[in-house]
Amino acid sequence: MKKIRVSSGIYWVEIPEANLYIMCGCPADSIKHLINKGLVMSEGVDSGFFHETGPNAILLSDIPIQKEVFSNMSEFPVLQMLYRQGMFIPNHPNNTGIKPMLIGNKKEIEAQSNYIYRGNYGLISLNEIMSAGIDRTEAEEMMRIKLKFAFGKMRDTNEFIETKIVEDDPVEIRNGVYIKRLALNHFEISYQDEKVEVDLNLASEEEYESPYTLRYHKITREYFSVVHTGEGNGWDVNRPCMGSIITFQGKIYLVDAGPNITHILESLGISINEIEGIFQTHSHDDHFGGLVALMRTDHRIKYYSTRLVRTSVVKKLAALTSINESEFDKYYEFHDLDVNLWNNIDGLEVKLIYSPHPVETNIVFFRTLWVDGYKTYAHLADITSFNVLKNMVTDSDEENGISTEYYERIKDIYLTPVLLKKIDVGGGMIHGSAEDFLEDRSQKILLSHNEKSLTSKQKEIGESTFFGIVDNLIPSQRDYTKSFAHNYLKEYFKSVPSYDLNMLLNCPVVSFNPSSILMKRGEKNENIFIVLSGIIEYINHDLGLSNKLTVGTIVGEVSAMKDLEANWTYRAVSYVKVIKVPRDFYMEFLKRNNIFYSIKDIAYIRDFLQNTSLFGERVSSLQHNQIAHSIERKVFKAHTFIPVTEDSCAFLLFDGEITIKSGEKVIEHLKSGDFFGEDQIILKSSRIFKYMVRKDAIVFVVPSALIEEIPIIQCKLLETYQRRVGLSEMSHFLE
Repeated sequence: MKKIRVSSGIYWVEIPEANLYIMCGCPADSIKHLINKGLVMSEGVDSGFFHETGPNAILLSDIPIQKEVFSNMSEFPVLQMLYRQGMFIPNHPNNTGIKPMLIGNKKEIEAQSNYIYRGNYGLISLNEIMSAGIDRTEAEEMMRIKLKFAFGKMRDTNEFIETKIVEDDPVEIRNGVYIKRLALNHFEISYQDEKVEVDLNLASEEEYESPYTLRYHKITREYFSVVHTGEGNGWDVNRPCMGSIITFQGKIYLVDAGPNITHILESLGISINEIEGIFQTHSHDDHFGGLVALMRTDHRIKYYSTRLVRTSVVKKLAALTSINESEFDKYYEFHDLDVNLWNNIDGLEVKLIYSPHPVETNIVFFRTLWVDGYKTYAHLADITSFNVLKNMVTDSDEENGISTEYYERIKDIYLTPVLLKKIDVGGGMIHGSAEDFLEDRSQKILLSHNEKSLTSKQKEIGESTFFGIVDNLIPSQRDYTKSFAHNYLKEYFKSVPSYDLNMLLNCPVVSFNPSSILMKRGEKNENIFIVLSGIIEYINHDLGLSNKLTVGTIVGEVSAMKDLEANWTYRAVSYVKVIKVPRDFYMEFLKRNNIFYSIKDIAYIRDFLQNTSLFGERVSSLQHNQIAHSIERKVFKAHTFIPVTEDSCAFLLFDGEITIKSGEKVIEHLKSGDFFGEDQIILKSSRIFKYMVRKDAIVFVVPSALIEEIPIIQCKLLETYQRRVGLSEMSHFLE
């Protein structure tokens, strides 16, 4: 047996004698990590087939989300086994009857099976398509396209995947190899007299890693520009998957959210909190895998798509997260756009057009009027080549496929001339071909969504672009960050007149390079920093905390007001731009406007909130202020239980000790800064856990209504609930 640590949360266990190669843990882009480690390689065999090596089994995480990121995304690893290894290809030497295997608890096995099914087919019936607002005639046309891609039949996941459910007792995986669970997310794999342990829990300072390294860039908010955030695909180990960022009148919009979106944004100096909205093309993992990361923000990001695509995406999200479909309104602000029409979104005009693909897919056109006419950008992700489409043509309405008229119409749409066009040239059965755009009269064509270098012929058709490159379609003549800062400060200091706010805004703007220290723990800060752009992390090693701050944060305010040394070291993660306000000047500003003492009075609560895992990350100073004003302080005596309240709320342990119990089993011991009560918030009903006070406790009570509009907090509550439920179900492993 051999065990290799591949990356955070990913291990490789191989037993060649048993023909078993297990990828343990499969977060987004896990197959790329295996490629980087040389565990997936291309090989040729005597029969002339070329194929890749790789895993033939996947051990799933017991927990669907860790660190607010998907833990289990098996779609691409399974596709790699089926097609790139050849396990599902007729007459391929690797098609020996052995199926890819998923190993894990029953709940995650079922979730992954459903998620893979949705990843293959999207909406799976005529009724589901019609329930998304499509009339019967068009829905039938879409089903014929879908079934043509599926070779006439939608196959249940269990037709091409084997599963092994791991419960209490050891389970044989294959050929004498056994697995048993030692604790939540902690397993032992054994073969004959050998054993290895695999722990899929992320440590306190660990996060799932990106398989590629990106350089840091300074991105400015333009009037209308396209920032290129990815030109690769689900197999490209060097580049992010195809995606773009649109800046319009200073606002930032994503086009799709592929894996490692947090890493991508940080490399560009963009905080998730700065994202105004996302335009979704479809639900394949390489365009969808970063959606849960977009919950790591203090406001609901606007989600733009057609109702059809949104329905398909939400069903797949629900399978992955075990969240009810109706609950996603907590995390995103959904806006269903009209198809085939120009939709006006605060001045940015957007047209989404249905494009034939195995799952519901839109191509997207963006335009805005300028002095010499419209400037238009077209984003054509996951299109289908003309050759494949032509082979789908049929004259019969009863057969699967498309009509000649539909074929000609989609060709004309793909070839619409624009100022800038990015197209998928990945080839094969479900991607586009550069050669189809030889006669395209667009001013600039970018070739994307591939893992190989462009051929000479392709280079004559379109251009390559690279991560962080900007096509500035309409330059800006103003600094939008100052405008956003004014709006933020106006909300934070509601009683302060604009002319006094302008005093702060007139202080110098200072930039910091990635990894620069703005303020050190143990030193008195001479300046207050108002964050305009970028990401800052604050660190206290002794407390074991490292959280991210974002745009809209006032750094160093509490320690300056209390005239104390800073409790944290503040460090730039990306390029950061701040307004630098001298401490004494800031204190005078507060006193001048009679708000010094009102802010100082709750400073200790705000400082405590920032020290917690629930409220410390990506929550702005404005929200800390609002929460601090609404918190209720309660004292509970030792050897009592926290009573059930009629209204759901989150509890923060300020001082003392509390134990979480499920029945008579101990689940977790809590210390200062920990939170509880998430079960009642998630379930919207009575609690499933009991909270016993071990040592006299001071608890801060936060009404759920105050935090239900903050997605990152909702996500942390959900993740903690799922982990504690998992511990409860496996509580016989606990002492």
